Amino acid sequence: MATTGTTPKQPQIDPQDWSTVQPRVDELLAATLTQESTPGWLREWSDLAAIVDEAYGLAVRATNENTADQEAEKTFLHFVEEIGPRMEVAAQALRRKLLEFRDYEPPADQREMLRRFRNEADLFREENVPIQTELGVLTNEYNKIVGAMTVTLDGEELTLPQANLRLLDTDRPRREEAWRAIQARWLQDRRALDDLFLKMLPLRRRLARNAGLPDYRAFIWRSYGRFDYTPDDARTFHDAIEHAVVPLAQRLHAERAATLGVDPLRPWDLEVDPTGLPPLRPFETADELEEGGSRIFARVDPALAREFDRLRAGSLDLASRPNKAPGGYCMGLPVTGHAYIFMNAAGSHQDVNTILHEGGHAFHFAAATQANDLLFNQGAPMEFSEVASMGMELLAAPYLAREQGGFYGPEDARRARTEHLHGIVQFLPYMAVVDAFQHWLYTEAPEDLAARDLDRAWGDLWERFMGGVEWGGLEDERVTGWHRKVHIYGYPFYYIEYGLAQLGALQVWRNALKDQREAVAAYRRALALGHTRPLPELFRTAGARFAFDRQTVGELMALISRELDALPRK
Repeated sequence: MATTGTTPKQPQIDPQDWSTVQPRVDELLAATLTQESTPGWLREWSDLAAIVDEAYGLAVRATNENTADQEAEKTFLHFVEEIGPRMEVAAQALRRKLLEFRDYEPPADQREMLRRFRNEADLFREENVPIQTELGVLTNEYNKIVGAMTVTLDGEELTLPQANLRLLDTDRPRREEAWRAIQARWLQDRRALDDLFLKMLPLRRRLARNAGLPDYRAFIWRSYGRFDYTPDDARTFHDAIEHAVVPLAQRLHAERAATLGVDPLRPWDLEVDPTGLPPLRPFETADELEEGGSRIFARVDPALAREFDRLRAGSLDLASRPNKAPGGYCMGLPVTGHAYIFMNAAGSHQDVNTILHEGGHAFHFAAATQANDLLFNQGAPMEFSEVASMGMELLAAPYLAREQGGFYGPEDARRARTEHLHGIVQFLPYMAVVDAFQHWLYTEAPEDLAARDLDRAWGDLWERFMGGVEWGGLEDERVTGWHRKVHIYGYPFYYIEYGLAQLGALQVWRNALKDQREAVAAYRRALALGHTRPLPELFRTAGARFAFDRQTVGELMALISRELDALPRK
């Protein structure tokens, strides 16, 4: 059972062997649905889907933990190429069966589920299944290319996350050397990354055509179930960022340059402490990161710490190492009822933010699975899933100091909070670049697109949103920035969620500045709703408003500016 971890009704199912799964699908399709029988039928479908989802998740875990493991890759590709496509076809048949039973009166917590099912059933095309499979294989190729990247600095071979720590060095020539080495390594695979994406693009366009939609953006909007905002709303958000965030970001850049005593500010000047202090080194080992995370979560809410401590028994893979896939994420395993956190920690403050962020996702998974029986109700709209994670970063911020359970002395805790708020301001324009790039790419770009067109579009958007840093002499590094964003390759259009969610998280934080206990309680109530309510209602339950206009964004930037001014100075 997805919520309790009990043994499923058919323990003989082997999710790697479709011949053991198909009979259960056939039984579900043959069942007669009535008002009384449908809830149990849904539970059986949910249990079957949970078994397959968990097996797929474990396959992803294995190949991400070691991208050079050929057996793990074989298992993963078997799911991508064989099991996943068949499960999607089966899910479509089961959705159709349920939706054709028009007399079913669902309880309130299933109404959103049925809205999603109707949308998914209408969007589904069987001819798109092999295309999605091929895209999954190509995404794995991206992970392999990036996972193999290392650079050598001072005679030491480093993974990219390890090399990124050199960007915190107070010696400007050393951090410039590291920055250039990292960029050179990316440029070494420029042609391969161009070619890989240009294989993906026509496949995505074909998905939209097969579904009878005008472009891939329309397809993905439906695919992600974005019922509560439109592409035009996304452009409204871009506009709000340009007018309400970019000026603050540029002001912070100017202050950084003045404090550093540099003119102009260069890309390798953006991570270092501007006052000349050495990099924050909150921990040395992954064990220390786990222990500190547990202490901080206990201060936010003891129940959250207990949930995190459950994960410490084999459900965390935190340290960076060669042949490990890039990035970080939290994945729910619905049969065992555990989350799994994957990241590439190398000892930086960003790693602390990441464990808090992914911890928020883990708490969301736990709350939603414990409160909702059906797998289909245990997720959430992605825009709110990121409120869970970004909100946790901000709710945990008061406890970064060692005396509060965290990692730092008073001065370093102030630095960490300052870096976090600066990071939010700098992130939103970057998010707008990534999102606007994809709006252009999938709705305006020519059919015979070339890599140079992609570079040009990225460069134009960089100029619009990312001023204040001098990139002279670094044109190739600047315009190929889209290579370095995994979402463009593997999770297209999944990036605005972070920006919208950041607005929700900032509102949760604004509430916490007045009453931390009640803000945490509202946050947890919203997590427990899972995917049973529309997006605006989830925001309201958490104490936030789902809005992204100039006024809303401007108010939140003013809040950040005030809080930065109020932080005690050195």
